[in-house]
Amino acid sequence: MGPLKGIKVIDMTTVLMGPYATQMLGDYGADVIKVESLDGDVTRLIGPMRHAGMGPVFLNTNRSKRSICLDLKKPSGREAVLRLLMDADVLVYNVRPQAMARLQLGYDVVSKINPRLVYAGVFGFGQDGPYAAKPAYDDLIQGATALPALMAQTGDGVPRYVPNALVDRIVGLTAVGAICASLVHRDRTGRGQRVDIPMFETMAGFVMGDHMGGLTYEPPLDKGGYARHLSRDRRPYKTSDGYLSVIVYNDKQWENFFKATSRDDLRADPKFATFAGRAANIDVVYAELARIFETRTTAEWIDLLTKADVPVMPMHDLQGVLHDDHLEATNFFPVVNHPTEGPIRSMKVTATWSETEAEPVRLAPRLNEHGAEILREIGYSTDEIAAMVRDGVTRSVPE
Repeated sequence: MGPLKGIKVIDMTTVLMGPYATQMLGDYGADVIKVESLDGDVTRLIGPMRHAGMGPVFLNTNRSKRSICLDLKKPSGREAVLRLLMDADVLVYNVRPQAMARLQLGYDVVSKINPRLVYAGVFGFGQDGPYAAKPAYDDLIQGATALPALMAQTGDGVPRYVPNALVDRIVGLTAVGAICASLVHRDRTGRGQRVDIPMFETMAGFVMGDHMGGLTYEPPLDKGGYARHLSRDRRPYKTSDGYLSVIVYNDKQWENFFKATSRDDLRADPKFATFAGRAANIDVVYAELARIFETRTTAEWIDLLTKADVPVMPMHDLQGVLHDDHLEATNFFPVVNHPTEGPIRSMKVTATWSETEAEPVRLAPRLNEHGAEILREIGYSTDEIAAMVRDGVTRSVPE
């Protein structure tokens, strides 16, 4: 019964960026109908898995959805999508707009069928530049927005991608905001609209928002970059028996740190005494902190810094995140029973509402699990559905 209850979303996305956005819309209460090819979303194949077509990436990006598979290259498959769109509120797709046009599902077509539709595209590049028709993937956009160069600058000089589908998830989150804003406009005016959420431009703003630096000014004052983020010593601190994440940032935190560690010498040092002094000498500051933190155990530091109200967190590995005290106390990773996959770990909806609390309405579907159900909802008879299966437009519902 989340805040988007009553909103119908047609999800024509695959892989991660689009499905992540539509899963969030589904978690928020929307009825999300995932339209898949006859082979299904490719992430169904990424293992490990208990049963074919139900890999963990798919399970964790496609809950709160119903699945139907259709061959959109066949006229009757396209006709079924058009019927779905007649009373839909949102269409989300993540192929290039040129591909939607080839399928005769461009905005110029579907807006005539449903003028109230929010037609949202999440794809590589804005359509008014020379990259408009280029394909795009997370790694490509990371590279084009300087993330591997920044990783090289702060590491061993070798460019590397961030080990996370950072672009897909950030652009997916941006899409959720753009879609919800478009629904507000639609409710005010009665008119839907096309909204494009390009990966390249979204991530260029995301990265450069931190690192524009002196490039903000014309002429530039420097070569750009946020010095604190680019310090090679900005990393988890080694303790005498492990690692620790600590940030001593504002003047109050530094004063507490000086007292807790009895470092009056640092309090008197201009490089450490003021925010401006620390910012100008950030490498020196981080290097000294690294030396200090090696003198005690991780547990000793967590106790000392917590009592001193200095921001500190453990440095987890993937398994450590699952067993974090706070996340266990809030049951962030509940173990739920999937109808076919058995016990699986899920993740809670992170936002909370006082009036329209949201939670996943269903776990990730099998391919075409709801196909017949959805087709019946838009007026197809049992015989017509059987004919579509026979003609290879869809598949039979899995047992």
